[in-house]
Amino acid sequence: MNILDKIVADKHKEIELKKSLIPVTQLESSVLFDREVNSLATALRNSNTGIIAEHKRRSPSKAVINQKVSVQDVATGYQEAGVCGMSVLTDGKYFGGSLDDLLLARSSVQLPLLRKEFIIDEYQLLEAKAHGADVILLIAAVLKQDQIKSLSQFAKSLSLDVLLEVHNQEELEKSIMPSLDMLGVNNRNLKTFEVSTAISKSLSTQIPDDFVKVSESGISSIEVIKDLKQYGYKGFLIGENFMKTENPGASAINFIKDLKS
Repeated sequence: MNILDKIVADKHKEIELKKSLIPVTQLESSVLFDREVNSLATALRNSNTGIIAEHKRRSPSKAVINQKVSVQDVATGYQEAGVCGMSVLTDGKYFGGSLDDLLLARSSVQLPLLRKEFIIDEYQLLEAKAHGADVILLIAAVLKQDQIKSLSQFAKSLSLDVLLEVHNQEELEKSIMPSLDMLGVNNRNLKTFEVSTAISKSLSTQIPDDFVKVSESGISSIEVIKDLKQYGYKGFLIGENFMKTENPGASAINFIKDLKS
């Protein structure tokens, strides 16, 4: 089993447990369930920087990234920096995140918030909505075509933006459908964990212009962003680059300032 298979197997167990503890009616009666959603796709289309900054404590490939900073401080720092949106990892076992992180971020900022999670069940979309997310991530590597379709359509029925992530040509081909807002290309090879923006470049021509193009992973310099913009990318997901510093918000402020200059 590779790491993705392990995560998904654990996720199935976790969801079954959560369903037995928190009924759907409880999620739907959350104070945040009916709030107006802030579209990330729109923010990216209207931005000249396109930064989506991440809150991530650790990862399977990097162990600890940053356990010290508070979600609220990171979120307010990112908002001050002028990011287009914030990605919040909510997986506990492998990334040290939780839905509480999403709630804390939501209480701190107005930014579009992406629930970064391994989504395999509609229940997780209701959780996302109930905890203040505006956007959900679907990962083509862990979903069949019919699952991508049903989950993305359900997300749209909840007024959530949908970012679909692909790693290669095959995943992209099965994924293009009208119920998506953004198509993200992950530059990290899931088998080797090696990172290269070559995959973003090679897939760029095959992503229809109806979708906002997002490049994810391994984006750590302004040069890389300027390079990828020439391939039609409007969004850039930056995780570890900010989080590995003592003050992720301040790092984002400096980065975006340099990007604009």
